[in-house]
Amino acid sequence: HEILIISDEIYEKLIYDGLKHVSIAETSPQIKEITVVINGVSKAYAMTGWRLGYCAGPTEIIKRASRIQSHTTSCVNSMTQKAAVIALNECDGSVTHMREEFQKRRNFLVEKLNQINNVNCYKPKGAFYAMPNISYFIQNNNKNIHNSAQLCEYLLSNYHIAIVPGSAFGSDSYVRFSYANSMENIKEGLKRFAQGLNSLI
Repeated sequence: HEILIISDEIYEKLIYDGLKHVSIAETSPQIKEITVVINGVSKAYAMTGWRLGYCAGPTEIIKRASRIQSHTTSCVNSMTQKAAVIALNECDGSVTHMREEFQKRRNFLVEKLNQINNVNCYKPKGAFYAMPNISYFIQNNNKNIHNSAQLCEYLLSNYHIAIVPGSAFGSDSYVRFSYANSMENIKEGLKRFAQGLNSLI
């Protein structure tokens, strides 16, 4: 069927609870032949904004992708390339430390979200986002709020917290929190989130 798999594995090093990342390309030689893995340094190595990613896959596909890339963005600056080489070769200890910190923040955030009446949140296994279900407050509020975008706008305008509407990810019943922040800011954000939700009912 000439299927090509494109696998975004940018969060491969940010997985919790002792779980191990397995690339789909590892599952069989046949799958490896039709898989392009996308990755980068922005998440695991905290190099957001450096704009350096990479892909691995069948030689012919990578050759063609390289031609397109060289005519659209030319190349990443040399300083970023050198920093990425150091990150990939010498910074696993830093990644381990960050992963442990993210896991602590995740555990705290999810526990506190689940303590808010009418909110429930699944504990994510990777990355640094949590998505609590806030559908109760969309269905039951006194502020004429009908969707997650309006709820996020209300919380930003009135309680000065920035969260992302679930509609951006295909589900209006949720909002997205990032715990790639300090514990102090997470605690303050949770306090404001709870106050904002309480003001709706």
